[in-house]
Amino acid sequence: MSQPIGTSTRSIHADDVLNVVDDVAPPIHVSTTFRYSNNPDDLIPYADRESTDFFDDPTSHIYSRLSAPNFTRFEAVLSSLLNGKAISYSSGLSALHAALTLLNPKRIAIGDGYHGCFGVVALFTRLNGLQKLDLDCAASELEAAHSRGAYLIVDSTFAPPPLQDPFLFGADMVMHSGSKYFGGHSDVLCGVLATNREDWYKQLFSDRVFIGSVMGNMEGWLGVRSLRTLELRVQRQSENTTRLVSWLHTALHAPNPAAGSDEAAIQAVLAEVFHVSVQKTEGDWLAKQMPNGFGPVFSITMKEERFAKALPSKLHYFHHATSLGGVESLIEWRTMTDTTVDRRLLRISIGLENWEDLKSDFVKAFRALAEN
Repeated sequence: MSQPIGTSTRSIHADDVLNVVDDVAPPIHVSTTFRYSNNPDDLIPYADRESTDFFDDPTSHIYSRLSAPNFTRFEAVLSSLLNGKAISYSSGLSALHAALTLLNPKRIAIGDGYHGCFGVVALFTRLNGLQKLDLDCAASELEAAHSRGAYLIVDSTFAPPPLQDPFLFGADMVMHSGSKYFGGHSDVLCGVLATNREDWYKQLFSDRVFIGSVMGNMEGWLGVRSLRTLELRVQRQSENTTRLVSWLHTALHAPNPAAGSDEAAIQAVLAEVFHVSVQKTEGDWLAKQMPNGFGPVFSITMKEERFAKALPSKLHYFHHATSLGGVESLIEWRTMTDTTVDRRLLRISIGLENWEDLKSDFVKAFRALAEN
């Protein structure tokens, strides 16, 4: 792995060094405890171990709260893909909890985002008085923040590899809800942190032992399975999303649409489309940060709340469910799980279906709403 290789190749081979069995596909290890060596000379009491001993042989395991074969392989692949040492957790919020435990900040500046993160921040506010500040500073001020001892954590869940690498733009730590694109099949709950600081990584590993927020054995196995196809899935989902957003945005702003046309039906019920591909920016910073495509999630605001509430029931290929990142397309009337949003808002996660089928599904749904 010393020479530059592609994302898909790393997804499939970055954990080869941990493959100590003959199986081509990683086997499922369900044991929580592992036998010590039969050679008495190899037995080192815990008190006599150096802190680095636990990182010398990643194929040797003691107890699954420390490490286990499946999520260790999962972390090996992610470390290669994220360009930083990765450590996994039982959920995305567990990962944020671990990051705040490590840094123990007195203040945190956080923008509008996932409401669950605010719940974790509120927990730390209750425990140690953590003060929450608004995130309202230009990217050019990042170095000034660093010079004052601040650290930058980027939640890159919505822009997984190969779409974005926050380390290239000054991030100190990268966080993911691995339940989304890393899992990719709506069947894995996990979180991930990545850092390039060896001392942080070792402290995170040690903290996780005592916090206990490790991935389960089955989740670790499913995670490795999913990462094998990460690049292919994300690229297809990104392409599907960009095409759908372009079509919707164009239809919404079509001048003087003919009566009975698709554009007329869309304009009758749809108010706005939100996606990075139609975002107005100053300069080329966005293209530089995401040169391989944009995120596969977008949002729409309907003209009336009743349209937003009804739209999911008019769609055939979209599941009305929360979360994102799976192979199947999802739509959520977002107020079902988030009390802070406009009740006319719907969040849409695009899957691997044929994008024209999804377009046709939208057309039928918008027409049905416009006729009511």
